[in-house]
Amino acid sequence: MIKAGIVGGAGYTAGELLRILLNHSHIELSFVYSTSNAGNLLSDVHQDLLGSTALRFADAVDFSVDVVFLCLGHGNSKAFLDAHVFEERTIIIDLSNDFRLKPYAEFQGREFVYGLTELNRDSIKQAGSIANPGCFATAIQLALLPLADARKITADIHVNAVTGATGAGTSLSATTHYTWRDNNFSYYKPFTHQHMGEINQTVTQLQSNFDNEIFFLPNRGNFSRGIFATAYTKFDGDLDAIKKVYQDYYADAPFTFISETDVHMKQVVNTNKCLIHLHKQGNQLLITSCIDNLLKGASGQAVENMNLIFGLPQTEGLNLKGSYF
Repeated sequence: MIKAGIVGGAGYTAGELLRILLNHSHIELSFVYSTSNAGNLLSDVHQDLLGSTALRFADAVDFSVDVVFLCLGHGNSKAFLDAHVFEERTIIIDLSNDFRLKPYAEFQGREFVYGLTELNRDSIKQAGSIANPGCFATAIQLALLPLADARKITADIHVNAVTGATGAGTSLSATTHYTWRDNNFSYYKPFTHQHMGEINQTVTQLQSNFDNEIFFLPNRGNFSRGIFATAYTKFDGDLDAIKKVYQDYYADAPFTFISETDVHMKQVVNTNKCLIHLHKQGNQLLITSCIDNLLKGASGQAVENMNLIFGLPQTEGLNLKGSYF
């Protein structure tokens, strides 16, 4: 059995991770560390786990586990690893943005591989540390990877994407209260979202001559979970030909699918899938991508990375059924 631990166990991504790992046939959960909940039952915070586990939040960390997931706020993973040193053999999978960008991808002798499985599968299999991609970044990159890999991006890209309330985490702010979110819609961080760095890094990795702009407008939706992203760019090629490029690129990706019909979020919520649809109008190519921000955009993708590193099927523990209604 693979011994796993979670640091920062009270948030939304940790909750999803717990639901997956507790039912993963190759995982023994050694500890779930939380400074604010030490001693409390996991089910006191993640109430759906009542009857599923009697584990309690720990006030100490086992540094000898086989794999540890860092579910900490952005900027906190680096600080935690500065103060706590795991055994060299321990696989670290970080869900924050601390190690995603290449100038910061090496830390304390560890090289953090960017954990987008559809891009870096072979490197992930050999990795000792993983920087898990951001949720918006996952949806947008999966929309653009095949186009960049074929070196077909020849103009600026415009992206509009909406995420649910869980994308903001559990900490309350003026825009996360129910009374503000309900029956409401707004944009934030226009063209400056923190995920732009990793998106540009990946596109350039595949298409080295990329010198256009990606304009990203993120939005807040009045629903709990999911990301619906639309990207469009000038494209003079044939629609059927570019569909074939996408289908070939994702032929071995077990969770990313090209749909012949329009896609919507209910198809992916509570699953680890990404659904992509292509549409051409005149010389504009429209690419729609939708995921569950907590699963394919966070915890599900983290488990994909773990599975690959330990030589397990990439889909192990991730046969999540979803709920259409």
